[in-house]
Amino acid sequence: MKVILLEDVKAQGKKGEIVEVSDAYGRNVLIAKKLGVEATPKALNDLKLQKKHEAKVAQEQYEAAVELGKVVETKKVVIKVKCGDGGRLFGTVSTKEIAAAAKEQINLELDKKKMQLTDPIKALGTYEIPVKLHQKVTTKLTVQVVEG
Repeated sequence: MKVILLEDVKAQGKKGEIVEVSDAYGRNVLIAKKLGVEATPKALNDLKLQKKHEAKVAQEQYEAAVELGKVVETKKVVIKVKCGDGGRLFGTVSTKEIAAAAKEQINLELDKKKMQLTDPIKALGTYEIPVKLHQKVTTKLTVQVVEG
């Protein structure tokens, strides 16, 4: 019996896969627990249409991330901080502060968790912060830390 899995099933396969199982296992476990449906021509067509729709949505998200990346690269965020002798900051500039400044200054919603800050910013200057907008799209945000 061929079954289309509706959820990930251990030792059988992932969601959306078509698997061959025994009739009893298919009817009594997978279909009864709503983990899968029988692979009828209608169900196969529905699966095909669903995968096509998911691919289209994924492509649209990728294109939107590329466009946002182009916008982010052209912008610059200025953060004013208190500092002591030699341009050393009192504390550090975190991704939370960078995200808040980006929203306020250039009106962009950037997730602080998507910013890949390797070391905390502890001095005045200009920094390029990598921002992962999509699985395949990473851009750089210019952040200038000034005394204020």
